[in-house]
Amino acid sequence: MSNAMKVPVSNRWKAWIIVLLLPLLGGCSALRLSYGQGPLLAYWWLDSQIDFTDDQAPRMRSALADWFAWHRSTQLPDYAQALGELAATVAGPVSPAQVCSQIEAWQRRAERAFDRAVPALADQVRSLTPEQITHLEKRQADRQQEMVADVLQPDLAERQKAALARRIDRAETLYGTIDDSQRQLLAASQATSPFDAERWLAERRARTADMLRNLRQWQAEQADTATVQAGLRRLVADTLRSPRADYRAYSQRLLQANCSQAAQLHNSTSASQRQRAATKLLGWQADMRALAGSR
Repeated sequence: MSNAMKVPVSNRWKAWIIVLLLPLLGGCSALRLSYGQGPLLAYWWLDSQIDFTDDQAPRMRSALADWFAWHRSTQLPDYAQALGELAATVAGPVSPAQVCSQIEAWQRRAERAFDRAVPALADQVRSLTPEQITHLEKRQADRQQEMVADVLQPDLAERQKAALARRIDRAETLYGTIDDSQRQLLAASQATSPFDAERWLAERRARTADMLRNLRQWQAEQADTATVQAGLRRLVADTLRSPRADYRAYSQRLLQANCSQAAQLHNSTSASQRQRAATKLLGWQADMRALAGSR
């Protein structure tokens, strides 16, 4: 492996998630620190997945530095504005449609961020060896095992308990401590949720198989840049809208249910809980502005 610092794969994965989901995670100081180290954290994670050669490593570091510079100057100001608008919205009741609109807006932002990375990513993909693709396959298998442990506990009661704990944790990240009636609301919404852990994991496996099949085909055929770029964009589009019709229908049902449940929880919150949510969002907005202004 190249000379990146060796840290556990799971830790590098979590670090990269922090970088990508800045508006949704962490305290202010942790957020700024994570983003400030974004190129390095991203490199560590990617290296754990690919195991870069000495030739590939400097190109990847340079590409990441360029991407983060673009993201800092062009995307963070938009994130800051969106967070300020959202802070105003949470002062009052919200509808399921408003929640879905927010989800879709942040999804579009993620799509823009990925699209910017495609040219540099395609160059790296075209340089992959069969051994590196096999290395990636093993890392993805490890991650899938982690996901099974997280969401597909053999005992159904334990699985439901873990799912409810995740819901409570997400709610309290924004609103602070929730009361017993709100916990009951979350438990009731979970009981009627269409979420199917086995189906979700099967889709994740299918996406991984699609990715690996494409990587191996491009490597074997020595595909040109345009082919790989188009293929990468297609893979991301398939992630957002599955090519499998039954899963697309399931995803839509789940989205609508999640939006309805989120609106129901928000509308049950007190004035102080909504103020805490607004304060949290404004803190993230301040982080975005500070990061966008720093060089």
